[in-house]
Amino acid sequence: MRHQARHIMQVILRHAHDTRHRAFVMLLAPLFFLSSCAIFPETNVEHLAASAGFKREMVRGDTFLHVAYFNQAPRGAGPLHVYLEGDGSPWIDERWISADPTPRNPLMLSLMALDNAPSVYLGRPCYFGLAETVPCSPRFWTSARYSDSVVTSMQAALKRILDDGHFPDVVLIGHSGGGTLAMLLAERISQTRAVVTIAGNLDTDAWTAFHHYSPLADSLNPARQPPLPRDVYQLHLIGGRDRDVTPALIRPVVARQNSTDLKIIEEYDHVCCWLEMWPEVLATLESHTRSASPRTASAKSRH
Repeated sequence: MRHQARHIMQVILRHAHDTRHRAFVMLLAPLFFLSSCAIFPETNVEHLAASAGFKREMVRGDTFLHVAYFNQAPRGAGPLHVYLEGDGSPWIDERWISADPTPRNPLMLSLMALDNAPSVYLGRPCYFGLAETVPCSPRFWTSARYSDSVVTSMQAALKRILDDGHFPDVVLIGHSGGGTLAMLLAERISQTRAVVTIAGNLDTDAWTAFHHYSPLADSLNPARQPPLPRDVYQLHLIGGRDRDVTPALIRPVVARQNSTDLKIIEEYDHVCCWLEMWPEVLATLESHTRSASPRTASAKSRH
């Protein structure tokens, strides 16, 4: 955040003992503030959200606080679109645990800017400047990034949003690790009408084994959960050139699900070029959610 950057600059100036040193520091000040977005990644998110006209709110979950950004679409009878970001930056160079896991390039925020439906970008626990708040610790963006504690808190935060906005239904949309959370949340949120994953990490055990990463021992794995109900439409998008989450990693999971479309876009990779096809995806999603029947009482009993 820029106030943090300003504080650091003041400290540097206090330790610049002569006029020549102070002049050199002030010469570098504009570059320092321009780079503050890289030092404090939540600034990138705030800038993009402000540019899109999104409203920032803090939402209380079960255990954690969550940052949420809302678009200005009128609240009608349609479902709320919930955008869930990927894992961000949990590690630095795959060696050191990051002090702030906030994503540097929030793809889902950019996708939400193209969405005219009522939408919210729901942050994970400890992201977007909350890494040092209680009860956050690095485990919640490393081994426990998809833990029951994380999912339960996001469930509670989303429940508050749905109740406050009187939304009858919800569509969960997640990229990469956000796709993991979308699948885990869908089975807990009775109003879920559809799930869309983009390069979704749908089998975390297979993913860690493929990359020779340490197992996410404290996390839930969508591949080990029961299939979602048939009245929840699923659209899983994967890039043919994706080397992070490959098509082979998600095919077995998708094959066990109900009411599912799997689309492999051969020329896409993990992050490119989902913005280009997003209007088409939204049109597909609208046609399915418009024709879907209301959730049954048995589905509501899952809440």
